[in-house]
Amino acid sequence: MKKFKNSKITLFIVFLLPTCLVFSTFILYPIFSTFINSFFDWSGLSANKTFIGLTNYINLFQDSSFKATLVNNLYVIITSVLFQIPLGLVLALVIVKNNVRNKLLSIIYFLPYLLSTMAVGLVWTLFYDPYFGVVNNALKWIGVENWQITWLADPKTALIAVLIVVVWFYAPFYMVILRAALVGVPKSLYEAADIDGASKTQQFFKITLPTIKPTLVTSSILSIVGSLKSFDIFYIMTNGGPGTSAELVGTYMYKQAFVNYKMGYASSIAFVMFLITLLVSVFVKTFNRRRGQA
Repeated sequence: MKKFKNSKITLFIVFLLPTCLVFSTFILYPIFSTFINSFFDWSGLSANKTFIGLTNYINLFQDSSFKATLVNNLYVIITSVLFQIPLGLVLALVIVKNNVRNKLLSIIYFLPYLLSTMAVGLVWTLFYDPYFGVVNNALKWIGVENWQITWLADPKTALIAVLIVVVWFYAPFYMVILRAALVGVPKSLYEAADIDGASKTQQFFKITLPTIKPTLVTSSILSIVGSLKSFDIFYIMTNGGPGTSAELVGTYMYKQAFVNYKMGYASSIAFVMFLITLLVSVFVKTFNRRRGQA
């Protein structure tokens, strides 16, 4: 019996070891390495590093540009949670029934998410072109020429313009997740509600939303974490500008590392972003668990 138990433990370790090795190599080691590098003045171009202690972190929290990126990331989070997920839910409700029409619609809705972010950024940059772009020409066509502006060159609208693209691009991802959750809602609940005379609106708020709540929470965490790590579309469309109007933590970190060659300072930004992401994820999970127990 003891021999069988030991062999079972050995087999468990053998199967678990490759996963642990990959996780340690590609997750734990980069986090640890980033944390260590944040205590050095290092260009990233040579092996010479100068230990400066907490100087990078002190400078970081005194950096007005970094504070601006945090505010911009907060706008991205709010937009993602309040628009991406609800839009994904609406699309999921539209295609929840399994028929030919909805299969076609699901393909059409999901197409944006299949495109590369590079292509999406470049195409939408052309759409926002102040002279030849689709957006301003459409505004001219419907007779509101005074609404024509330089969308990506105006500090007041640059972030909003990119956020519209982000919502359009990522909403289909949440559509797929939420549709799977909607399909899993027992039909017997709706049948019982119909017998009791509940309206479709009442069924949605009393049956659908409570049942798919775990999926909504998971989607919210994914949305928040993804928003904190946003980089590609913002960098392609605006390069963080004009000024810091569309600068995010990710784009600012990239510039510090590969434009200004301050790898130690960029490492401190990366580690702070990791801590914020971790704390927000834990807070959302804990808050939801306590609400579920209340």
